[in-house]
Amino acid sequence: MLLYDALSPAPRTVRMFLLEKQIELQVQYIDVFAGENRESRFLQHNPAGQTPALLLDDGVCLAEAVAIMEFLEERYPAPPLVGATAQERALTRQWQRRVELNITENIHNAFHFAEGLKRFATRIPVAPEAAPGLKRIAQDRLAWLDGMIGGRPFLAGERFTMADIWLYVWLDFAISVRQPFDRTLSNLTPWFDRVAARPSAAASLHRDWQRIGVRG
Repeated sequence: MLLYDALSPAPRTVRMFLLEKQIELQVQYIDVFAGENRESRFLQHNPAGQTPALLLDDGVCLAEAVAIMEFLEERYPAPPLVGATAQERALTRQWQRRVELNITENIHNAFHFAEGLKRFATRIPVAPEAAPGLKRIAQDRLAWLDGMIGGRPFLAGERFTMADIWLYVWLDFAISVRQPFDRTLSNLTPWFDRVAARPSAAASLHRDWQRIGVRG
């Protein structure tokens, strides 16, 4: 298997997942800032032009970070980061979807339309007027999530899961692009610090993040 990796939050979620699983894959870095993900040699594998992507030995290419992590979980079930039972897997997916739909997708699009506008304006449809509203919604939903977490150490309870990886990576990215979360949130703040202390958090940062200035 060959992992197409890049400096971006979604690829970082896969890197952190791999570190937690102690899985080593062959990796090829794609420079998305130089537009390598829009070149034919990459598009022949992933026509969507997005990273990460996982090229399997039979030539099938899997895209979308969550789908890649789910696939790897089935291939390498221990330690379980989605879940060891049907109920555990459902709970992990529940929290990942809540986080993605309510929070991280709004952070992502707000970045496209504001801080990242110069880069994305010629690549995708952009709506700069929407950025302030998306940022406000993301912050509101983070406060909503803070209440839902309660006193649990992780989103799904006592288990550290893919959902925690997804939220942590995107919040760390958001901090670096001037979308910090409210550190007075009494449950989310210790949760974030708890995940940040895991060795995989720092180790999953892309080798070029300091040069580019984006934590991905």
